[in-house]
Amino acid sequence: MGIFSDFFKIRDETASPAAQTSDTATSQVTVGDQGTINDVLLRAMLNDEVITKQMALTIPAVASAVDLVAGMIASMPVKLYKYHKGVVEEITNDGRLSLLNADTGDTLNGFEWKKAMVTDYLLGRGGYSYIERSGNDIVGLYYVDEDYISILRSPDPIFKSFSIFCYDAEYQPYEFIRLLRNTKDGMEGQGVTAELSKQLQTAYQTLIYQLGLVKSGGNKRGFLKSQRKIGQTEINALKTAWRNLYMNNEENVVVLNNGLEFQEAANTSVEMQLNENKKTLNDEINSIFHINTSDFYDTFKVGIYPIAKAFEAALNSSLLLEKEKGKKFFEFDVKEIIKANIKERYEAYRMAKEIGFMTKNEFRRMENMNEIEGLDVIDYGLSAVLFDVNEKTYYTPNMDAKMAIEDQEEQKVEDGEITPDQAKEVEELTEGVTKNTWI
Repeated sequence: MGIFSDFFKIRDETASPAAQTSDTATSQVTVGDQGTINDVLLRAMLNDEVITKQMALTIPAVASAVDLVAGMIASMPVKLYKYHKGVVEEITNDGRLSLLNADTGDTLNGFEWKKAMVTDYLLGRGGYSYIERSGNDIVGLYYVDEDYISILRSPDPIFKSFSIFCYDAEYQPYEFIRLLRNTKDGMEGQGVTAELSKQLQTAYQTLIYQLGLVKSGGNKRGFLKSQRKIGQTEINALKTAWRNLYMNNEENVVVLNNGLEFQEAANTSVEMQLNENKKTLNDEINSIFHINTSDFYDTFKVGIYPIAKAFEAALNSSLLLEKEKGKKFFEFDVKEIIKANIKERYEAYRMAKEIGFMTKNEFRRMENMNEIEGLDVIDYGLSAVLFDVNEKTYYTPNMDAKMAIEDQEEQKVEDGEITPDQAKEVEELTEGVTKNTWI
């Protein structure tokens, strides 16, 4: 710590017994941009301590990666769905959706709340939010910084149980949303800062080195060597002159008297290949957060989507009533985030149309366009039939024939092509298709 706690390190060899035997002993004064460094991250790094969330966010590459991932997830609205007779239906009038996407009841809005939760998920012990309830209704979601969370756990490694202590009160697990990364107990997670402390330390040390170069104007650090013993008054004068030089003030010249010699003590930034090292560190940090700068879809698939699924699992576990679990579920709407360019989207629509997966009106809804009457048909091929999802009828163009589902299935039963049970299954399946507008 000595090189970081003093601006100059004075080494007068006359203080040692060996030096006292000669009046011509060499004296050295360390000079350069050593400054008093009180930065908490640098002190933690030198003590081999774990880097905290606040410390890691001072590294530009980390701050950029976290902002990208957390911002992408925060920008996706949360929707609520339910299973009904084998069909997935969207619920739009549930009060929990407003809390998740707009007004949380806290000082944070829905976007800020999701972003804060994901940031703590990535860099801290996890994202925590208190759930305010009124009976079975949820009326507020209150984000709590993970620094204020303490876990009170039982010693049983099998039948695990715990409670959450926050500020001056004890809470049960169901009173909090817990978004945890790499957790093994469901109580608290492990952030990137804990897993990859050494890599982040290296990145921050590089940043500190660059800052030192800027502050010193690029001047080199080193020693002033004297072939004779120099007194304390001379040492003080040299210290003052070199301090003024490295402070970039008007006095930017130091005159060395006869017998004084400057010896460089460190490599230059070019010799250390600082720029190359910085690029390598940035690439490593992007790799840590699974960010592919040349392929957004790869970034979404491996860096964003898994976190979104973890968030959904946390919401389903904490915000759904026991009677709702298995019947309803929360899910992020990813369509706007991963929407491809117009050529790729239209090619996907064409394929969906050809295989009879979606109707043209469904395509129009996905493009935020009004529906057109008559386009709610599924094309099973020009040589086959068209199916009208509204009227539930088949139309065969080359025969100019129209038939209802019931009539067609009854005809197949009469011809012995299918059994009555198979006809009923076809009818139920077709009914599901008409209700389900998006999968």
